[in-house]
Amino acid sequence: MSPGGPSCVIVVGMFPELVSGSDREALRFGEQALTYGELAEVAGGLAGHLRGRGRVAVWATPTIETCAAVVGALVAGVPVVPLNPKVGERELAHIIDDSTPEMLLAAPHAALPPGLAKIPTLHVLLERGDPTPPPVEPAPETPAFVVYTSGTTGPPKGVVLPRRAVTSNLDALAEVWEWTERDVLVHGLPLFHVHGLIVGVLGPLRRGGSVRHLGRFSSRAVGQALTTGATMMFGVPTMYHRLAMDCADDPGLAKAVGGARLLVSGSAALPATDHQRLAETTGQRVVERYGMTETLMNCSVRASGDRRPGAVGLPLPGVSLRLVGDAGELLDAHDGETVGEIEVTGDNLFLGYLNRQDATDAVMNDGWFRTGDMAVRDPDGYVRIVGRRATDLIKSGGYKIGAGEIENALLEHPAVAEVAVTGEPDEDLGERIVAWVVPSGAEPAPEELADHVARLLAPHKRPRVVRYLESLPRNDMGKVMKRSLAPRRTQP
Repeated sequence: MSPGGPSCVIVVGMFPELVSGSDREALRFGEQALTYGELAEVAGGLAGHLRGRGRVAVWATPTIETCAAVVGALVAGVPVVPLNPKVGERELAHIIDDSTPEMLLAAPHAALPPGLAKIPTLHVLLERGDPTPPPVEPAPETPAFVVYTSGTTGPPKGVVLPRRAVTSNLDALAEVWEWTERDVLVHGLPLFHVHGLIVGVLGPLRRGGSVRHLGRFSSRAVGQALTTGATMMFGVPTMYHRLAMDCADDPGLAKAVGGARLLVSGSAALPATDHQRLAETTGQRVVERYGMTETLMNCSVRASGDRRPGAVGLPLPGVSLRLVGDAGELLDAHDGETVGEIEVTGDNLFLGYLNRQDATDAVMNDGWFRTGDMAVRDPDGYVRIVGRRATDLIKSGGYKIGAGEIENALLEHPAVAEVAVTGEPDEDLGERIVAWVVPSGAEPAPEELADHVARLLAPHKRPRVVRYLESLPRNDMGKVMKRSLAPRRTQP
């Protein structure tokens, strides 16, 4: 099926620039591009097929058709279920059974798995229709997305995000990042996640700016984009690590990166070593932000703020954030040491987990969302994430220790290329600190690494066990999958 046939009205509320018929470039994927006028017509044609449906799935390949499909569904007021093209067959079956999409949208040449064979498919062609005058924007609580996210146990849960969460959060980011229609964003992030799709595609479109998607990240492609009009870059720490290394070897690339208005990192903590390398070679200091699928973005360093390593800045406008202790007590300390769980509330919150009221109730605390992330607050209010409660908070010898600060300290050792820190049961300490190290060359002695951490941080934060790996297990967003780490060759 192609998106010919009846055209659809263009919803003005989420994407005001679509009604302008502007010839300003909205989307670019390599040689393929759409202006706002062209995108409005493509989206209008698609929306004509989708209007009135319950939910639609999008096979979210890194293509311009994926973006057009999502915009078309949102124009029609229909919730989008983005599907990871690398999803396994069991997980795909669960998502389809749970979300029951009425239609699948995919690029014409996408290789679709057998698990999608029973869903009517609309192949997204860049054909244009004639959009009619804009209707009333759907109610703010109308679902916009159902994004599946894996928990610690059980199958993935569908996070239902309303339109008000999307629009309010993108507007808050625009305020703190000074993001305008003059900005051109470059990135190579996946399009099935809130980082790459909602913030990285819908963010520019809501502003009336443009996005250049690389298809696949490379430092060279980033440099080329930044020398031909791009002003902003989004990435995850693995991308910035490669960019930092490449800038050190290529003065031309370093100059291009140094000319960016804003570099933003998210999805995981950016190591202090990469912050420093980029600052030394390019003059740029990266802005870090903090978000989750259920909340979109919660905090960010401001464009005009202090971009210091390890800090995700202040809560965004419209977002309230608090730290809560183990007994549920509120923690007001701004000492950079008192660790508590982050809870947030605001217009950025999701509606709940699809078909899982029990799971929704379990994460809500009288209107506040329990994130499971542990943090401290500095004297100026900046939030610093120390890790996940389940995997990154280590209780050892009576101390609460965040894995992140130990990882940053170990990365300052010249023999450490990558590292993950976890805790495991210890009869004496409660938990002992374990460092999973990818060496940069010869394996350093475990006691050398322990002494390094004790000198930089404190003796009780030194790793008691060191395990050496060839690489760390990571997901598509570059996050280390600590639950996949199992004991291998150990040196105590």
